[in-house]
Amino acid sequence: MGVAAAARSYVPGLALLAGGALLSQVVAGAVDGLQPLVVAVGVGALVGNTVGTPEAAQPGVGVDKLFLETGIVLLGAAVVVEEFLAAGPTVLGLVVAAVGGGLLLAELIARGLFRLDGTTPSLLAAGASICGVSAVVAIGRVLDARGSAITFAAATVLLFDAVTLVAFPIAGEWLGLTGRQFGVWAGVSMFSTGPVAAAGFAHSPEAGQWATVTKLARNSLLGGVAVAYSLAYTARSATDPGVRRLWAEFPKFLLGFLAVAAIANSGFLSPAALASIGRVSDALFTLAFVGLGLSIRLREMREVGGGAVGAVLVHLLAVSALALAAVRWLL
Repeated sequence: MGVAAAARSYVPGLALLAGGALLSQVVAGAVDGLQPLVVAVGVGALVGNTVGTPEAAQPGVGVDKLFLETGIVLLGAAVVVEEFLAAGPTVLGLVVAAVGGGLLLAELIARGLFRLDGTTPSLLAAGASICGVSAVVAIGRVLDARGSAITFAAATVLLFDAVTLVAFPIAGEWLGLTGRQFGVWAGVSMFSTGPVAAAGFAHSPEAGQWATVTKLARNSLLGGVAVAYSLAYTARSATDPGVRRLWAEFPKFLLGFLAVAAIANSGFLSPAALASIGRVSDALFTLAFVGLGLSIRLREMREVGGGAVGAVLVHLLAVSALALAAVRWLL
């Protein structure tokens, strides 16, 4: 297939994402208080669970992950370093406690309370405590987990991504949390990066920024957790090929986010340039969230096992309750 033909294969999917994004902007503009990003997820989910994603559109729709990661990189331009440094040690402490304590709690709940065995408890713990499906895949490769176990754990995480994407913004309004409190709470408690960002921006722009930054801090711990799991399961050294494989799954866009944040806070960019970057980031997020909605399959989620759902639910309730108490007290 030539370059031109390969490029054309992406057109239908990109058109679908763009159409969904445009519709989201129109609907959100017609309803006061409604965020375009939330509408984008809803539009994608509606299409995905009614007519489905046409086969011809699948290559282009698959670019949504690139849009999400690029949007996060550009979001670095909106980070005010002085503000983050003021709360940084507290937020970092919450992140480390949530990841470390969450992993141990999830393992204990899955193995002790719900009697799950094999690598499944570890995959669920990684997905719930670090960065959702990305962590499930990365830890699964390090542990040489069976494909069926990885798929099972990923489906469970996706189920809770869909539920928390709706539940957390509602809870945040009911609890009367500030933008920073809600953003950190969502960033510490929810699972995958996309839903965390969507839930944050559904509350407020400030919450969206804090949710994304907090979630990226959690994501950055993936490498260390993978090494720990590798040693715990097989006593292999950190130079084992299993750990080297992790680099292929490591969220490298974190480095881009930090670079953009550093440039934006150096004074090299004008306010107009920063505003333009913000608009591009918002547009990329809207496209990505349409794709996120398209990936939500209600039929598949109904097939997830009860034991895994129960284990992750208990974990989510415990971690989110403790995180809520912490953000109310500390922030």
